[in-house]
Formats: sequence, C-alpha cells, structure tokens
Amino acid sequence: MARVIGVDIPDNKRLEIALMYIYGIGRTLSNQIIAKLGLDPNMRAHKLTEDDLSRLNALLSSEYIVEGDLRRQIQNNIKRLISIHSYRGMRHRLGLPVRGQRTRSNSRTRKGKRKTVAGKKK
Repeated sequence: MARVIGVDIPDNKRLEIALMYIYGIGRTLSNQIIAKLGLDPNMRAHKLTEDDLSRLNALLSSEYIVEGDLRRQIQNNIKRLISIHSYRGMRHRLGLPVRGQRTRSNSRTRKGKRKTVAGKKK
C-alpha cells in the first residue's frame, strides 16, 4: 500500500478513488489534485512512482488542510461555538441536531436510544 501523508491508500483502486481515502479529500478535490500534478485519474494507485508520491505529499502538505489538521480545525470551531454560548454551540453540547432538523419524531442518531417515560395516572 502506498502511504500519502500518513494514510495508506488502497493499491487496487483508481487514483481518483484512492485519494478519497484521505480525510478532507472528496471526488472534486481529488480530480483537481490529479490535474495539478498531471497524473492519469484512471491509473491504479500501485503504479505511482516514488517521485509521484513525493510530489503528492508535498502538494497536500503545502496547499491543502487535510487529515489531522482538518479534524483539529473542526473541533476548535465546535469548541469556539460552545464557549461563546451560541445556539449552535448549545445544540452541540446537548447532543441534539445542530442544523434545524425536527426532534419530536426523528433525530434518534443524535439523541441515542429511546428512554421510555411512564404515562400519567388519572
């Protein structure tokens, strides 16, 4: 397996798809990177030479925020929202949906397993 900025990318996949295994790189960004380096998107990842890998590593580390740095940046953004007591920060802190989804009937993924409450006696 080829290692790109600390991530093993699968050998038997096309380069366009293999780069998507790096956190922060999707299909569009993968194609942009391949075009910038002048590589063939249909080439398999195991056909990359050491020179190609070093150019890829250099490009990703200098021009793009990916992997650990991106994860850290996202966590810092969430911590900032929580610390300034914004509405979105409160939703993050309470473990509820952040982007305006309804919570009466859905949002089981964020809220967790149902906690059944007994009915009121008359």
